Amino acid sequence: MEKQLKQFFEFLEFGKKLSNNTLQSYKRDLKQFEAFINENKKNYNKLKQEDIREYIKYLHENGKKASTISRGIASIRSFYQYELKNRKVKTDPTEGIKSPKIEKRLPSVLTSKEIELLLEQPKGVDLKGIRDKAMLEFAYATGMRVTEIISLNVEDVNLEEGFVLCRNAGKQRTIPLGAMSLKALKAYIEEARDFLIKDENENALFVNINGKRLTRQGFWKIIKYYKEQAHITKDITPHVLRHSFATHLLQNGADLKAIQSMLGHSDISSTQIYMQFQNEGIKNVYKKAHPRA
Repeated sequence: MEKQLKQFFEFLEFGKKLSNNTLQSYKRDLKQFEAFINENKKNYNKLKQEDIREYIKYLHENGKKASTISRGIASIRSFYQYELKNRKVKTDPTEGIKSPKIEKRLPSVLTSKEIELLLEQPKGVDLKGIRDKAMLEFAYATGMRVTEIISLNVEDVNLEEGFVLCRNAGKQRTIPLGAMSLKALKAYIEEARDFLIKDENENALFVNINGKRLTRQGFWKIIKYYKEQAHITKDITPHVLRHSFATHLLQNGADLKAIQSMLGHSDISSTQIYMQFQNEGIKNVYKKAHPRA
């Protein structure tokens, strides 16, 4: 099975051009499945539905969450579909297997006041402050994923036209930049970035104090620092800024399809979760305005 998995991972990386994060998820899920098969001395190409059910039971007993189990089944199913297509197996043992029901939780979202508090924390009086101000404004203005932001190069941003070109897993989308974000980004590029970089060949848009491309961990630490400075009790991650971006756009009348495009969702059902926040706003308006509410 090891050889087949290696081929499958190569197909995902070079054929499907999946992002590194997604690829690592597949690897974790399938390596765990492989270990279970080997431990129970089973042959991967002779598995039946009951073997998959046994594996699901094993995951439950080891305290895995429904979302983790569901993702694991999806990874195994993708692998067997690939093997079927390449005639390495005769049947897909995951056929007819239902994923556990996942409780849909509402994403954590900041209020407009909390966003304002967070974004006004970096004072822009030194190189780091100028960079941090630009980065926070940019994250909220674009709703981009943290991996997408740290992967950006200087040439991906058009300051004159006011947009950023985001490339992810072989796809690309154009996202407009608001006036505040554009102002902060111009200040960072013109007044700070050149002083931070040590190598003139460095093309990363956002760099750390050593002049290298900013990492995910570095981004998270910066947000955590300013959250504490703003005395905001909610847990704030780069993804919370993404959720807030989408929610605030929708609450202020933006079209759902436009938000889907900016977020880079392939399926609009992923974007529709934000409708629940809009519905709450409508309820509040109704309660305040309707004479018999």
